[in-house]
Amino acid sequence: MSSVALVAELRERIQQLQSPGLDLPALPTEPTLASLLPSGALRVGATYSVENSLTLIMLLLSAPSAAGAWCGVVGIPEFGIEAAAEFGVDLERLILVPTPGDQWLAATAALADALSLIVVRPPKRASEASIARLSARLRKRSSTLIVLGSWPQSEAMLSLTESNWSGIGRGRGRLRERDLTVTVTSRAWPRPRSARVHL
Repeated sequence: MSSVALVAELRERIQQLQSPGLDLPALPTEPTLASLLPSGALRVGATYSVENSLTLIMLLLSAPSAAGAWCGVVGIPEFGIEAAAEFGVDLERLILVPTPGDQWLAATAALADALSLIVVRPPKRASEASIARLSARLRKRSSTLIVLGSWPQSEAMLSLTESNWSGIGRGRGRLRERDLTVTVTSRAWPRPRSARVHL
């Protein structure tokens, strides 16, 4: 076997080990978002990134929570529970750790032992060793992580690229509906994917 073929084979095997396979279980996922994700759903043991949008965070939490999954939110003191409830998040199955300070990584790892889905906003970048240990723990405990911000080993980055409200008339009315454009970038495909979500 040539060295080029050997390197290609090794790269493929490493990618298979690093990425959750199609046979791994998935969490219930909002259908439009599921169509944009590399595996067609939020995969157990995987990590995803969301670019600065609590709306997307709540949308990602809604389907797993409504299906009975326990969820946690770490390091986001402005996370609104009333808004989360409007999205369909079951507040009785939601654990909030609003200000963990320097213990954000320990809090996230501890929650991974008991919860199906954890959202965290890291106040600072973690070391490569800490990220690797947390990723191993997520896989072992069958927990999924969503990071608000960038994360080096995320399966995909979701961002809100457009948002339009409707309901206000000429100087009066109420905001009634919102249309979002969600864009997902991933190592799994060469170009970003986008879709419209109606709220």
